[in-house]
Amino acid sequence: MSTSTLTDNLSDRINALAESATIGMAKKARELGAQGISVINLSFGEPDFQTPQYIKDAAKKAIDDGFTFYTPVPGIPDLRKSIVDKLKKDNKLDYKPENIVVSTGAKQSIANALLCLVNPGDEVIVYAPYWVSYSELVTLAGGVSVLIDGGIENDFKATIEQLKAAITPKTKVIMFSSPCNPTGSVFTAQELSDIADVVAANENIFVIADEIYEYINFGEKHVSIASFPKIKERVVTVNGYSKGFAMTGWRVGYMAAEKYIADACDKLQGQVTSGTCSIAQKAAVVAYSDLTETYKMTEAFLRRRNLCYDLLKDIPGVKVNLPKGAFYFFIDISSFFGKKDEAGNVINTAEELSMVILNDAHVSTVTGEAFGADKYIRMSFAASDENLIKALTNIKATLAKLK
Repeated sequence: MSTSTLTDNLSDRINALAESATIGMAKKARELGAQGISVINLSFGEPDFQTPQYIKDAAKKAIDDGFTFYTPVPGIPDLRKSIVDKLKKDNKLDYKPENIVVSTGAKQSIANALLCLVNPGDEVIVYAPYWVSYSELVTLAGGVSVLIDGGIENDFKATIEQLKAAITPKTKVIMFSSPCNPTGSVFTAQELSDIADVVAANENIFVIADEIYEYINFGEKHVSIASFPKIKERVVTVNGYSKGFAMTGWRVGYMAAEKYIADACDKLQGQVTSGTCSIAQKAAVVAYSDLTETYKMTEAFLRRRNLCYDLLKDIPGVKVNLPKGAFYFFIDISSFFGKKDEAGNVINTAEELSMVILNDAHVSTVTGEAFGADKYIRMSFAASDENLIKALTNIKATLAKLK
């Protein structure tokens, strides 16, 4: 039986989905590693720090206390209460525990929200460049992604005029991240206020705001779009612990929303995964009690950003902005299209250039095509100073060979 016949047996739903590009590139990097080639991995969106000790200690205590049974689907009460307290203190958002749904990572929270809000044919306006899973999750929900592209000349932030022009009678959701993956852009309070004005004028539109990089912010204080009262009831705020607390493997994310939306996500999650890991939840309970290590990590990311920015500006042909948050550079490499590698192969796409960089410079990046921007590659600076300097030195040498 041929491969095409075998895949025809799968659902249209899964055949329509693309593999995560970040996971796909990491897989290729591991293949080179298996051949004895050392690859500097700048493709994963993962802090290179250890989870703070006080969080680990809380997990160990939970194990010793025998906290190893099923939990309520939307999260244990003390975790939901800690999230409520955090949202009130840091984001000026008043919620009750009943408005919080804890999930197995922020990705599941986004999926829950889309599956509970979007009907087949509904349009979801996605600020581009966007995190790789956004458009695929919209597809999974049966919706249609409508991209509004903010280009590097506008710090990758689509204008309010673009947003207004994209709205149709079929628009159901507006979705974005701030700080943004993959660009590091951060919406200002005024920019969020302008978006809120547009949403307020369109009473059937919801907002899914991904704030997972909230603490990795190098500029003005983070602002949540749900803090604008006129649209709060139509905003789903998504956050979690993976980035700010180096807890990627713990898989704890959450959403805050109106009770009927939270109840819907609770019902959906109850049929898919139920509550996330009991031990991870107990660890997360204490996370917001001490941000000392979080701020130290952010300081390190800021230093690395400045280091990489100086090195990137020194590479002929690349164009970069200065990220205001997160830990990525989104690099315009379109000047290399049409050039040939040492084997004489013409480079026509970001995917092809990222593979040249992987095979020659031994650095893994991610093609911008996965983020809705086909002239870019994404590079994480969540790595040691030594590896970042070596990686960018290697990339500079590789690009210089292209003719």
